[in-house]
Amino acid sequence: MTKEQELFIQRFLSELEEDNVAIFAGAGLSSSAGYVNWKELLRPLAEGLSLDIDEEQDLVGIAQYYLNENGRNRISQQLMDEIATAKQPTTNHQILSRLPIKTYWTTNYDKLVEKSLEDAGKIVDVKYTNNHLAVTKKKRDAIVYKMHGDIDHPDTAVLTKDDYEKYPLKMKPYITALSGDLVSKTFLFIGFSFTDPNLDYIMSRVKAYFEEHQRQHYCIFKQCNEHEFENPENYENAKIKQALLIKDLARFQIKTILVENYSDITEILHRIDRAYRRKTVFLSGSAHEFSPFNQSDVESFLCQLGKVLIERNCKISSGIGLGIGNAFITGAIQGVYTHHNGYINDYLNMRPFPQYIEDKKIRDDTWEKYRYEVIGDAGIAIFFMGNKIVNGSTVLADGVRKEFEIAHELGLALIPVGCSGSIAKELWQEVMGNVTKFYDESNEALIQSINELGEDVEKPEQLISKIINVIDIMSKE
Repeated sequence: MTKEQELFIQRFLSELEEDNVAIFAGAGLSSSAGYVNWKELLRPLAEGLSLDIDEEQDLVGIAQYYLNENGRNRISQQLMDEIATAKQPTTNHQILSRLPIKTYWTTNYDKLVEKSLEDAGKIVDVKYTNNHLAVTKKKRDAIVYKMHGDIDHPDTAVLTKDDYEKYPLKMKPYITALSGDLVSKTFLFIGFSFTDPNLDYIMSRVKAYFEEHQRQHYCIFKQCNEHEFENPENYENAKIKQALLIKDLARFQIKTILVENYSDITEILHRIDRAYRRKTVFLSGSAHEFSPFNQSDVESFLCQLGKVLIERNCKISSGIGLGIGNAFITGAIQGVYTHHNGYINDYLNMRPFPQYIEDKKIRDDTWEKYRYEVIGDAGIAIFFMGNKIVNGSTVLADGVRKEFEIAHELGLALIPVGCSGSIAKELWQEVMGNVTKFYDESNEALIQSINELGEDVEKPEQLISKIINVIDIMSKE
């Protein structure tokens, strides 16, 4: 990661936590899923006009020329032929859909953005006509503005010069809505080339109104690489053109983040997703017996741990395990009231397990789905103690092991507190016995800090600094 990329990740995370982020998805985001880009979309139309699409820069003009000669039907058919076939969202789509982003704009006609959000379990309000703006889908989690139309209605898709010229009149509500979002939200432009006349018009208006007080936005470009061009002259021309575009975008307060390869974009998004999720800590554990400590010391420790995590601006997710969860949540609530104006729902995800399901199979299935949902919201999982009483005897809590396996499957960072005994000790022995399976072996500080959680302590409160140290190291990965 370059220093510029690292700085972008930190600033983007800050905006994400404040619920200020919006995404603008261009054709590049869809092309990696298998859809053609604009040039390839229009290639058959250009051939019908006896033009070489590779020599043309005005692609909107090509669409207009074809309309002039042949009418709209063949253009609509070409859109259907190339885009109507359903494709699967890319990894980039999936990462973006997991993040708490509520506003998406796109010039794409396909359904990848909304499909990825639906796959993530979100209710999506899709808008591509003026009338759509006047209605609101109930309990929506995200809005997708398809400013150039949808593949289900290719006859109204914005594609030709006529379409662009009429846009400020026919689709003025979208111009107003996008202008407002550009003022109030921080945009990440991804897969976008900034050749769209509509966006240029809208951004110019925002710039005229706010001048140097415009909001900071970001875009990601792959920098020009010499081996991708036929000759040094073409490479040099492309490099100069890219540098000029980056400088021009700065007029609109759009900062460009350069990457060497398209895969670097995915890595940046992964880093953002991982860092955001690691702000949420899941506690797994239960205790009928509190050995090697006494109950009051354990409860005092858990209460203090919950409070400290909230003080450090972490969020907490817990199934409120027997003997463990209540003290942990109590401390967290105290922390919210003390440091965050009492906005408990913003910091705590309290999910007690449904106990009264008589049929064991139904109960097990319900609990498994429940665990995936609760754990999936977090990025770090702490495992503490883990025992329960069965037929009058204390046994290891198999549910804690299940939560460990789910957390590992979902990619959470794992913190088994080995010295707390019970199943947590087994899990600690397991991770230390196969470090490469669970951690980055090159991160010596992390391995050492996990190892220290297996060392005996006199009082459980001595574990707080050790656990916080592990979390700090994990948050920087």
